[in-house]
Amino acid sequence: MHKGCVITVGDLGEFGVIRRISGRLRQGTGVLLGPGDDAAVLRAPDGRVVVSTDLLIEGRHFRRDWSSGYDIGRKAAAQNLSDIVAMGAQPTALVVGLGLPGDASADWLDALTDGLADECALVGASVAGGDIARSDTVVLGVTALGDLAGRAPVTRSGARPGDVVAVAGRLGYAAAGLALLSSGVAGPEEFAAAHRRPVPPYACGPEAAALGATAMLDVSDGLVQDLGHVAAAAGVRIIVDPATLPVPPAMAALAADLGADVLEWVLTGGEDHALAATFPPEVSLPPAWRVIGQVAEAAGTGGAVVEVPGRAEAPGGWDHFRG
Repeated sequence: MHKGCVITVGDLGEFGVIRRISGRLRQGTGVLLGPGDDAAVLRAPDGRVVVSTDLLIEGRHFRRDWSSGYDIGRKAAAQNLSDIVAMGAQPTALVVGLGLPGDASADWLDALTDGLADECALVGASVAGGDIARSDTVVLGVTALGDLAGRAPVTRSGARPGDVVAVAGRLGYAAAGLALLSSGVAGPEEFAAAHRRPVPPYACGPEAAALGATAMLDVSDGLVQDLGHVAAAAGVRIIVDPATLPVPPAMAALAADLGADVLEWVLTGGEDHALAATFPPEVSLPPAWRVIGQVAEAAGTGGAVVEVPGRAEAPGGWDHFRG
């Protein structure tokens, strides 16, 4: 036993860790066989399964001195569940690959597990299984699965000239939080919390699909960069009106205090996991969706681009190999 009677995952051993995790996970009706066998077995009512996977690495995507185990679990689940709803699907389950240092505490592991489970509970999904290994830092590889409930998937390639561009959820909050935490100064907790734990607008994904969204995606790497994927996939030009972008007064004040460009946070900040979608212009959008631009024909040699009038050039976003 380690000093101070803190039980670590090293004390528990591999199978003790697995038992501890499994004992905290409740399985929904969509899971026919959960943790404990060579593989999980899930229902697939639609006959098709939507699958997305993501990787979180300590020091790159989160810091344990900034975020609790619970926060990290919520974040890991949220960014994967958001990808599923961005296809217009309903999340059903996660499977999680987890690398842990031997000195990580069992209480921290419990909090991580609870964070994963609680985020899944928001959408009626389950943590159906996974794998563990010892590693020098915390690493999570999360695979999310979902069901389309008879609908066609909403892809990135369906945007058409004349469509409107709309977003649901928050923009710039996580970027503001990262800047705040990095600065080491005191500031609004709502932004620091947004970096630690995103709040995706889960219900808006299937809602957009039912409304006839022509394209949709999760805003994980920045609004302009992610809309660029839509423009490229559809061969169109997207024009974002900066005057329509929501900028809370507290965010503007924080940017001023830190000497930052608040619109840069909104346009390029990732990890809020908002949804961006294109809709035919005649669609009446519910209040959760805010129109921020339009889709136009690709122009000349410029091809498929995202334009933000009033900006010298459309800013980029997060790139894992350049950030």
